[in-house]
Amino acid sequence: MKRIMVVGISAGVGKSTFAKELGELLNIDVYHLDRFFWKPGWNQASLEEFSQRQKEVAVEENWIIEGNYRTTIDIRIRRADTLIYLELPLLTCLYRVFKRWWKNRGGTRWDLGEGCEEKLDFDFLKFIITTYYPRKKKMRKLMDEFQEGASERKVIVLKGKKEIHSFLERIRLQSDDEEYAGNEVRSK
Repeated sequence: MKRIMVVGISAGVGKSTFAKELGELLNIDVYHLDRFFWKPGWNQASLEEFSQRQKEVAVEENWIIEGNYRTTIDIRIRRADTLIYLELPLLTCLYRVFKRWWKNRGGTRWDLGEGCEEKLDFDFLKFIITTYYPRKKKMRKLMDEFQEGASERKVIVLKGKKEIHSFLERIRLQSDDEEYAGNEVRSK
């Protein structure tokens, strides 16, 4: 796992938090697509600018890129060796979106572009609800396409908070073992 895409079923599934924690465990830089896409005041970057920022990251040897953004997914898919898909129930995602809004209201979240004050509106909630189930089918297709003709590529599907926490714990234990082994070698 050197170049990892983190995607998810919906806003509120925990992509940003998961990617941040995974990046810390693996010591890999994490890039949040929302930071590339949203300019101050919730203005959208041009497709050219948004694509260019991703191309600059995609050529690096190691990265974690978090976010769905289907319009530019080919940029990431060409170089990724691992795709991690997160899925939680719709009501959990909606609850987390409300919780995130409440916690961050009046400020800007760490995973968004500067000057994008936390907001929650009807259109965003409608988007989450109306895209949730159709996105499941699209994500299955994406995962199949990702592995098509490239058996060395890994797809990891994490459904539910338990699976997500267990996966991160396994990575944590592996990192601790490697760190311990590395210290042991140096002390000889």
